[in-house]
Amino acid sequence: MDQTKMVKQMVDFQKTTFDNAYNAMVMAQEQTNSMMSMSLEQATWIPGEGKAAVKEWLNACQKGSQDFKQAVDDSFKGVESFFSDTKKTSAKTAKKTSTK
Repeated sequence: MDQTKMVKQMVDFQKTTFDNAYNAMVMAQEQTNSMMSMSLEQATWIPGEGKAAVKEWLNACQKGSQDFKQAVDDSFKGVESFFSDTKKTSAKTAKKTSTK
């Protein structure tokens, strides 16, 4: 089996695994956000500033996870680009040696 193809399959598997784990984390985060929002609405003893701080914290967590996902996706694109460039270079080299 071609080494480049094998590595690409491994990277694809890792990306799929990451995407599935990330989606599970997002579902848990959304559920937590929903529960926290309901709790804040019902907690009349918490001052408005406290509720605003918790909502800001929830938004910061959500933005952080989205930024992390974007960084990982960009890294996977870089790896995929590297291996597609390697495959193109290997094909050009093979073509040059076969024409000689």
